[in-house]
Amino acid sequence: MECTIHNLPAGLGEPLYDKFDARLAYAMLSINAAKGFEIGKGFEAGRMCGSQYNDIQNSDFSFRSNHDGGIQAGISNGQDINFRVAFKPIPTLQLEQETIDFEGKPAIYRGNNRNDLCVVPRVLPVVEAMAALVTVDFLLISKTQCL
Repeated sequence: MECTIHNLPAGLGEPLYDKFDARLAYAMLSINAAKGFEIGKGFEAGRMCGSQYNDIQNSDFSFRSNHDGGIQAGISNGQDINFRVAFKPIPTLQLEQETIDFEGKPAIYRGNNRNDLCVVPRVLPVVEAMAALVTVDFLLISKTQCL
């Protein structure tokens, strides 16, 4: 699933130890069934040249692209923060599956009557809430640094 955080100021996060993107990843991967996290171009960035990936700035400091997903060197850059979280499929199926019993002998397992096919509809508000918690943490930290 994909999530975007809009209208954040530049400068939230730290370049070391408390990176905005690292805290987002930590929060998202703490959600049950989460198995992957990427921000901006994510894994696609590994197949790009630096000349293709770099987010070039205009003279008014706006950006022409957002390959970094709104975070550079662990710090928000004022663009929308875009990230994706991958969730594993629901493991309880109503299909017979081969397994073993407690003695290691072959057995057949058939799941219960669970009827949700995908975790995404149920996890959407959880992802949004976790993103909000991380964001508010950094906003509060930035307020205390200005004192």
